[in-house]
Amino acid sequence: MLEFTRLKANLKKSTNGFANIRLAVLCDYASQHLATALKGYGIDGKTAFEIYEADYDQIEQQVLDGESALYHSSPEFVLLSKNSYKLLDVFYATPLQERSTFAEKTFAHLQALIETAQQHLKATVIVTNFLELNDAVFGHYANNVSVSFLYQVRKLNLLLMEEAQRQKGLLIADAQALTNGLGLNYAVDQKNLLKADLAWSLQFLPTLAKAVVGLIKATKGDSKKCVVFDLDNTLWGGVIGDDGLEGIELGDIGTGKAFSRFQKWIKELKRRGIIVCICSKNNEAVAKEVFEKHPDAVLKLDDIAVFAANWNNKVDNLHFIRNTLNIGFDSMVFVDDNPFERGMVREAITEMTVPELPEDPVDYLPYLQDLNLFETVSYTAEDEERATLYKQEGERIAYQQIYKNEDEYLESLQMIAEIKPLDAFSIPRAAQLSQRSNQFNLRTVRYTEADLNRLAASSGHFLFVVSLKDKFGDYGIISFVVLKNEAENYFVENWMMSCRVLKRGVEQTVLNYIVATAKEKGYKTIMGEYLPTPKNSLVKDHYQNLGFTEKQGFWVLHTALFEERKTFIYFASQTTKENEVVSA
Repeated sequence: MLEFTRLKANLKKSTNGFANIRLAVLCDYASQHLATALKGYGIDGKTAFEIYEADYDQIEQQVLDGESALYHSSPEFVLLSKNSYKLLDVFYATPLQERSTFAEKTFAHLQALIETAQQHLKATVIVTNFLELNDAVFGHYANNVSVSFLYQVRKLNLLLMEEAQRQKGLLIADAQALTNGLGLNYAVDQKNLLKADLAWSLQFLPTLAKAVVGLIKATKGDSKKCVVFDLDNTLWGGVIGDDGLEGIELGDIGTGKAFSRFQKWIKELKRRGIIVCICSKNNEAVAKEVFEKHPDAVLKLDDIAVFAANWNNKVDNLHFIRNTLNIGFDSMVFVDDNPFERGMVREAITEMTVPELPEDPVDYLPYLQDLNLFETVSYTAEDEERATLYKQEGERIAYQQIYKNEDEYLESLQMIAEIKPLDAFSIPRAAQLSQRSNQFNLRTVRYTEADLNRLAASSGHFLFVVSLKDKFGDYGIISFVVLKNEAENYFVENWMMSCRVLKRGVEQTVLNYIVATAKEKGYKTIMGEYLPTPKNSLVKDHYQNLGFTEKQGFWVLHTALFEERKTFIYFASQTTKENEVVSA
């Protein structure tokens, strides 16, 4: 459990070289300890928060005054948090005949604050939801009575959830769920609540800070994409090589229930878009029998993106998995029941997250759920196909070994691309690429769906997405470009691409399209910029490799001198007009 005193001590540490994030904290209660916890937890994750903390109970005044200190602080994120006990006081002061609509009226006020902040700040707003307090006036019958506080506050939380689905720049830090797990008496110190108006106990604040920081970091692209599992006594009970298929613990008997529940959860992670891989010291054919033949196996081979079961060192196998997926170790989680293997991986691959799994398999699932390693701020239909996409990439890598000549290999893939302007269907995936892409991200500008809707409607910008498919399958949307019109110049505000398609010729194809579009508009130059981060060194030579010339910190390409780059990516139509589709 995190301790507030340790987070407070973090504030004495140097933050040189840390990522800086501007955060505004608006509360209707004393918030100084919350701000301390946020800063302290941020430092744990090498993030330096520049926090604007509004004066006590000044939410409305700060949001509704366009000249307030809030707006001058230009935050990237706004945390808006209200005290549920104050809400209870307002409820008690509400006439009985008006209480059945209390949730709607409270939500309307909160919604107006959120929309005003988003409109003027272009910031992501994070709201802590409300504790679902049962004041015991109606007892358990409060669930049956619309004029009870419990009924109304639960309805209010539901209205907030529905609003978060409509407003893509709105996120919810689920204080209610955190309190459920730890208990109300743990989360709230009644003495400090009454004496100092502290809505949360000091022991609970680190947990709340962790949730808020997790949402912010996920928005910034710092999230886990892949989980790698050992097999024996991790995904099932027993050792397949010794106990045989019939000796494996899975199903509805004894400890098998815990492993089955664990596998069900993992399958849901896979459906959500987390890549599931195997890294086990085992005979591959024997290990696969559990997935193929065990009647109670929930996970199947189709759920596994990379299956590395052999007698090699696990560190070596993890490097193989990482290279196959082409993602960073910092976006991977390794789960193994063996303390020795965990220690070896921690020491050899320091960037990888390796949870200290409990000894009892019954505790595996609640322990990992409590860690909440797979925070996200987006979800698209394409996420459900992510495991399939990475399995196809493994097939491509194996297929590539047949060819000694790279051009022959690329041509044999039969790649077909589609380039089209950003629209309502592609905005969610483009926003997700923006938030998750760290390596191939030239300026590391993050966009919410609200940002992209605004830019797509702007006459000063042109945004497009690129999809790709080949003989092995459909990659889906794999690149996203934001171009800004500047007189006779196109400025590449950002260029993001999935690392799954590196060395396929996508960069050259995209550049051909940008130049052709620029020429049609009469633009003489295309200008790009590379802003280095700890994670995007992969593209430091991107513009130079594409023929741009460096000029005062920017990269410039003259369209009149450009010669179309060779690729093995084809289109059914070579149309390049700005509002038409280049499609297969």
